[in-house]
Amino acid sequence: MTVALHPSTTLVARDFTDFRTAVSQSFVPLHVTSPHHDHFRGRIRSGGADDVQFSEITASAHNVERTPELIARADRRYYKLSLILAGTGLLVQDDRQAVLQPGDVALYDTHRPYSLVFEEDFRTLVVMFPQRLLDLPAELVGQLTAVRMSGREGVGNVVVPFLAQLGTNLDQLAGPAGVRLAHSAVDLLATMFTAELDLARTTADPHYELMRRIRAYVDANLSSPELGPAQIAAEHYISTRHLHGLFQEQGTTVSGWIRTRRLEHCRRELLDPVHSTRPVAAIAAKWGFVDAAHFSRVFKAAYGRSPSELRAAG
Repeated sequence: MTVALHPSTTLVARDFTDFRTAVSQSFVPLHVTSPHHDHFRGRIRSGGADDVQFSEITASAHNVERTPELIARADRRYYKLSLILAGTGLLVQDDRQAVLQPGDVALYDTHRPYSLVFEEDFRTLVVMFPQRLLDLPAELVGQLTAVRMSGREGVGNVVVPFLAQLGTNLDQLAGPAGVRLAHSAVDLLATMFTAELDLARTTADPHYELMRRIRAYVDANLSSPELGPAQIAAEHYISTRHLHGLFQEQGTTVSGWIRTRRLEHCRRELLDPVHSTRPVAAIAAKWGFVDAAHFSRVFKAAYGRSPSELRAAG
């Protein structure tokens, strides 16, 4: 698992074959076709930190497909977000399609088939990150794939300019603030997605507002070792059985969600230079892990490295 900072790179394709290879190597394996093989132009600028990758693509017209056969070879799940900077694009996934113009963004899941169609020269910023970094249930996020979100209104008017500025300053991701900038981008995207879901779900699904409040309560109380189903249920005037049912509907468990959120906060602090001198045990305790040995075991099971190994690699 890569956790280091990545110096920005620029690849200028010599021809379409060169570009097609670069696309699959830069993201996930993809099937790329173009009607303009003879006069194709393409450039990919990339940079990133802590598995969050930013890539600005400038290219001639082409199509991209993520097929079931290519998905079957993958063992890691990512989300990708495209921000159109020039030209237009069409994203298709989950029986939905989004026509994207400059300033628009759309999300897609690399673990399900999708296609992208660019019928003219274009420029786009692609943000790719592991699904585990997004602090929203996958079942909810799945409702936003191939949905056009505007960067000119609402929360998008705050988030999209930040992404665009980061895209023009990729070298910053390799500096001391790189990990924080990358995490800030993902956190802002989570905020934008939550706003989109609120608009569509608050009135239609009575469980949605309750789950939103429960998730917020969990995040606000992660430092408490006593945080658990009984405390959460009592705080929200529901039975523990009802609480377990709500999380089961979203493909997870109460304890699993709490553990995942605690681990991710610990992981972020272990990679943050600001906390480089703070003992691992102190970071674990801050986020509710009172047993250092237990923390080390569950951390390694989740991320493939012990807390100390992750910190050293970062």
